[in-house]
Amino acid sequence: MNSLLPWAVSFALIAFSLAMICAGIRLLRGPSAEDRVLALDTLYVNSMLTVLTLGILFGSRLYFDIALLIALFGFVGSAAMAKFLLRGEVIES
Repeated sequence: MNSLLPWAVSFALIAFSLAMICAGIRLLRGPSAEDRVLALDTLYVNSMLTVLTLGILFGSRLYFDIALLIALFGFVGSAAMAKFLLRGEVIES
């Protein structure tokens, strides 16, 4: 393994952690519902990237499958929240 890779992975994990903290603050203090939805979407993306970075660090392919699931649930959740904010209901009858 290259000697630069552990340093780069550590820096990336710190950067993603700071981004998740900032998004968490925006999620709690967001002035509107749209800001909170965007903050939650940012949390999904940052958590997916954190899992991918851990997969690179540990050299395991299981982390990539977990990141794919996080991305899938994040997309479905974002689409459902956007539909709820636009129409007031998620499931139409």
